[in-house]
This record gives sequence, structure tokens and C-alpha cells, in this order.
Amino acid sequence: MSAATPSPHVFDATEANFQVDVLDASFERPILVDLWATWCGPCKTLGPLLEKVVGEFNGALTLAKIDCDAEQALAASFGVRSIPTVVLIREGQLVDAFTGALPESAIREFLLRHVQPMEAAPESEETAPAPTETPEQAIARIQQELALQPDKAELKLDLAVAQMQVGNADAAEAELDALPANLASDDRARRLRGQLDFARSLKDAPSASELRSRIARDGRDFAARDLLGVRLLLEGDAPGGLDQFLEVLRSDRDWNEGQAKKRLIAAFAVLDDSELVGNYRRRMSSLLF
Repeated sequence: MSAATPSPHVFDATEANFQVDVLDASFERPILVDLWATWCGPCKTLGPLLEKVVGEFNGALTLAKIDCDAEQALAASFGVRSIPTVVLIREGQLVDAFTGALPESAIREFLLRHVQPMEAAPESEETAPAPTETPEQAIARIQQELALQPDKAELKLDLAVAQMQVGNADAAEAELDALPANLASDDRARRLRGQLDFARSLKDAPSASELRSRIARDGRDFAARDLLGVRLLLEGDAPGGLDQFLEVLRSDRDWNEGQAKKRLIAAFAVLDDSELVGNYRRRMSSLLF
């Protein structure tokens, strides 16, 4: 069995990339970790099955493969007693594990206890671009659809997202709280919860212009940088907001009990731009290690 694999949902985890690509990334989606070795017979059976089943989840989780011989210190940190050992990490914490070569059906059952597959992307078709819909228009449309289909919970999640896009945090939270359990853990719902947490931190906060003035007078006014970062993030200027958090981290990583790192990790969880998130994860990691 080779550790190299062409799947976009499978990668080799090493001591160098573990913090960013496994622990930090697990705040965005669950990470399944396969601890294996080239000499291990059951590993050769289990590895391809893990890759197959993870592929069926269409990006809802990622498989990180750790070669226990090449990464002995990393493997030891898991307290591994036998291989193959497989662990599931979510939000930086180990949430479940199993050892030995399970059959494909058992692997699928194990994963379904914690994560639901994403729908496969439809095949592309040559169609005319749809007209752009403003958030306000989306709210009106969704409300009309809900009047006709009041039991369609997916529309309530769509409405919550649209309400947040126009700054109606209270309305968005009300819709979010009314969602059934199966949708409350949806990726969009999780991102929206994160946005609401950011919005709450701006209660009674100064305007963006006042915050910029404070920073101009004192570049080490970290409280102003923190709040400005949150404002920019919620207003759609993600790079501008992340840059403010990075500047605080660069200047004083321990300020307010490491709040800059916490802000960055929380921001990564709410942003739906993997390229941007990957870029800023690397920049954050370069300041921490």
C-alpha cells in the first residue's frame, strides 16, 4: 500500500503539517486519521476501504494518513498500541476511534454516526447564467416559498442565511434555533452559528471609522484591531478582517489569552473559501511555529 493517493479528500499527515492540516482543519470539517505502516497486512486491507468510503462522503470529511514508521513521534502522541488504528477528530478533539481492519459496511456505519455525506456536485451543463439575486430579494422569495411549504425545513435554513447576509442577526438566530436537529448540524448552519458569535462580539462596539482612527493613533490598540477585524469579516472583507487578527498575533500572540489565534480559527470555520483559508492558515502557522 502506498501512502500517496490522487484523491482530493486524502492526504499524508506529518509532524510538519499536523497542526494546520489536521487539528486546525478539523474546525472546518471532521478529519479521519489512519495510522498505518507498510509492513502491516491488515493496513493494506483497510487503507483502500477507508479511501473508498471517505470518497463517498464527497468532501464532508477528509482522510489523513500517518505512516507510523516515518512519523514515529506523531504516532506516539496518539498512544497507539496496535495498527491499523483509525481516529476521528472534530474541532481539535478525538471523538471516536477503532482498531483493526473493519469491513467496508462497518466503516461506513462508524462514519455515519458522526457525519453525513455531502451531495455530489451535479454534472456541469451549458446554461445561461442566472440573474444575480440580492439578499433582500432572496428573503422575499424564500418567505413566499415558506408560505406555500411551511414544513420544508431547508427553506428555513436558506432564510436564516439570507437574513444574516443583510445584517438581521436576531432574525437569523431565530430561524436557526427553529431548525430540526438534522439541519442544525449542517455545514451552513455551523458557519452561520460562527457568524452570529462574531456579530454578538460587536454589541455596543465603535464604528469602523472610529476603530481605524484609534489604530492610526496607536498601532498597538489590539482591542480596536480585534473589533475592526470582526467588522470587516462580517461586512464581506474577509482578507481585511483576517489581516487585523494576524497583526495582533504577530505583535502579541498572548494578548487577551491568545484571542487573535481564537479569532482566526473561528473565522476559518465560517469562511467558504478554501483557497483563502489555506493561505491564512499557513500565515498563522508561520507566526506560531
